[in-house]
Amino acid sequence: MEEKLDISYQCVLTAKKVNHILGCIPSNVASRAREGMLPLYSALVRPPQESCVQLWSPQHKKDMELLEQGQRRITKMIRGLEQLSCEKRLGELGLFSLEKRKLRDDLLAAFQYLKGAYRKDGENLFIRACCNRTRTNGFKLRECRFRLDVGKKFFTMRVVKHWHRLPGEVVEAPSLETFKVRLDGSLSKLV
Repeated sequence: MEEKLDISYQCVLTAKKVNHILGCIPSNVASRAREGMLPLYSALVRPPQESCVQLWSPQHKKDMELLEQGQRRITKMIRGLEQLSCEKRLGELGLFSLEKRKLRDDLLAAFQYLKGAYRKDGENLFIRACCNRTRTNGFKLRECRFRLDVGKKFFTMRVVKHWHRLPGEVVEAPSLETFKVRLDGSLSKLV
């Protein structure tokens, strides 16, 4: 991490590791079928990309693009999907982009905090806002104000912005499993 709390170097190292893994796949894997490539993606490519992502979340668009190259590259290796665009390949495979997965994980962690799953670790991590005027959901969170841009990239700020845009039936889900299902249905509208 740099003095300015910029994690671009971490993103470059992660992209290098993913590209090294992806370089080994064509010479060592005979079948390019979906059934063989998706487990390789889940086991080899996703873990370096998502390791501690809440801590070192990519802050800049260029960093996110650098990390997304690995996902684009492996989905292009799958037989029958080579000519499709990246969004269509991901839709065909039932996958989210790295940005949507990161947002989904952030929102899942926030839901767990708000439901009291991590009471000892962060009791006052999120503060509920008292506001009667709501358009989307009745469970609003208070936004903190920061003078520096780096404060706007904190976990709590990333979550609050998108939490307010979720429909009421999502944020008022009775359990984590219900929240996951409802969130996946509305995630395409958020990013």
